Amino acid sequence: MSEPEGSGVSAANHDHPAAWAFFLQWARHPLTTASMVPSGRQLTRQMMRQLPADARCVVELGAGTGVFTQALLTQGISPRNLLVVELNPEFHAVLCRRFQQLQIINGDARDLQGIVAGASLDGGIDAVVSGLGFLAMPREIQKQILEAVFAVLGKGRSLIQFTYGPKAPIPQDLLEELGLTATRVGFAPLNLPPAFVYKLSRRAD
Repeated sequence: MSEPEGSGVSAANHDHPAAWAFFLQWARHPLTTASMVPSGRQLTRQMMRQLPADARCVVELGAGTGVFTQALLTQGISPRNLLVVELNPEFHAVLCRRFQQLQIINGDARDLQGIVAGASLDGGIDAVVSGLGFLAMPREIQKQILEAVFAVLGKGRSLIQFTYGPKAPIPQDLLEELGLTATRVGFAPLNLPPAFVYKLSRRAD
């Protein structure tokens, strides 16, 4: 799989080693690494289309080997205003080698408020782009992550999330408890496996 090209950021073009690293993590942790390969171009385009036109500061959760990271930079997000959070230490090491000018944190998305508070960003968070495997998480962890995400997101801003299932990756009762809505906004049938894109937003009262 090829990743989007060109960002002006130090990002070595090592698609094959990155894909191999992704496969190894899937083999070791199949429940938390839901696919054997990184996200494809079609899914990447679908995710990037959901960014607000005026987005300046973006957080990426669960960046893996950096497919969406590269696309966000290509989209025009400044390196100083892109904060990447990756829990897996092997993926974190890959990201640090590829994107040496970015703020890349080896941390838990549940701690996002503290991570954002300690980061150097030029404004409020305009979007959170997520590759987290919500389907494999217990409900309580889903809840804690969503609470942290919407604590840092600006008013009217959304979490952009993909999933391999035809339904939203967050159960309806949890969405209702947190006052959120999940809207399917894209489908990438050529991705391996096929993927759906959702926007999670605060419910309008």
